[in-house]
Amino acid sequence: MIFKLPPTAFQRQDESDDADFYSFPRLVQHIDDAAIAAVTQLYQDWLPPNGAVLDLMSSWISHLPEQVIFDRVAILGMNQQELAANPRADDYNVHDLNQNPQLPYTDNEFDAATICVSIDYLTQPVAVLSELSRVIKPGGPLLITFSNRCFATKAIAVWLQLSGHARGQLVAHWIDQAGGFTGADVVDLSSGSGDPLFAVIARAK
Repeated sequence: MIFKLPPTAFQRQDESDDADFYSFPRLVQHIDDAAIAAVTQLYQDWLPPNGAVLDLMSSWISHLPEQVIFDRVAILGMNQQELAANPRADDYNVHDLNQNPQLPYTDNEFDAATICVSIDYLTQPVAVLSELSRVIKPGGPLLITFSNRCFATKAIAVWLQLSGHARGQLVAHWIDQAGGFTGADVVDLSSGSGDPLFAVIARAK
């Protein structure tokens, strides 16, 4: 699928300051248990044990497999209280990627990166993905997962116009535009009941 997106594709219903929207913690699950299990299994299959992992647009839970040990889990998100409550995080950054898509990390700092049910809120997704290609070591996986749930007023317009596999193709298109990755495969991880779950899997060059 070829996407030719106008600037309006990245507009939101609520264009007020994102910092205000995320100023209070939401210590809830944003997908159901089956979808969470699928995310965790994906991470177990792809994330390198004893590696350094970046969980971007994170919150109080990262859905990492409990039995896998990582040398470092760094998380970045919008709410300090949520990030501080994440039991797997070794360090965290409060950072608004829509205001500043540049990541506060050095080149090749991580062995892998994840974005879970949050890619739809980025108003500059290609710039953020380009930054991810910079901070992930060559060959390291990027795992982006999404479902059909979102804060609709903060999701970008084009996301709300698509569904399912088409959203995955949009994410793969952004990854291709960003450069610095190979792959960008769209995978349906839905259980068949409850929340659907899709993943886009790529590797840094």
